[in-house]
Amino acid sequence: MAPDRPDCAFLSAFKKAVEAYLDEDPSRRLIIVTGGGAPARIYQNAAKQVCSRIEDGRLDWLGIRSTHLNGELVKAVFQDYAEDILVTNPTSDIAFSKRILVAAGWKPGFSTDTDAVYLAEKFGARMIINLSNIAKVYTDDPKKNPDAKPLDSISWDDFISMVGTEWVPGKNTPFDPIASQKARDLGIKVVCADGREIGNTMAILRGEEFFGTVIGA
Repeated sequence: MAPDRPDCAFLSAFKKAVEAYLDEDPSRRLIIVTGGGAPARIYQNAAKQVCSRIEDGRLDWLGIRSTHLNGELVKAVFQDYAEDILVTNPTSDIAFSKRILVAAGWKPGFSTDTDAVYLAEKFGARMIINLSNIAKVYTDDPKKNPDAKPLDSISWDDFISMVGTEWVPGKNTPFDPIASQKARDLGIKVVCADGREIGNTMAILRGEEFFGTVIGA
């Protein structure tokens, strides 16, 4: 959505595809949780460069505010389908009578992945689609390890052994450790896929063959 700045061409294509998916079946609803993207990294890195010492909580808040900005953008894009409120506390009372609910960051200690798990629990969703610039989960970081292998599926226990159990602001993992432990305990599956491939995203939503990794299969 915002690899370095808002990608209007992507947002336009994504809007068209999502609205077509919803219009096919009036019972369909979606919860979209926005991450911080490039704005979060830019502001967090700026704080690290300027400050010789900075608390993790402050870095988290920079990321959280970035998710709010991205969330407001998505809410504007889907203004004819989305609830008027941007959800920033997934444990609060939430009205969801329209077709799309847009949510963003809540509080320090985890990423919006965890917010998505809380919302899945609240509304009875059994699957979360985690879209990023990563097409699959690998056995290791493929940028550092040429022998890293892509995975079609992985159990929660094996995935958590790879990513650990602690959260660090700006940590780059396919799904954050705190969210992973909660999703495992709830029995929720997560599909990690490349969000830039809109057709693939629609295939996941429709239960068709797709390219990605299922965590908790």
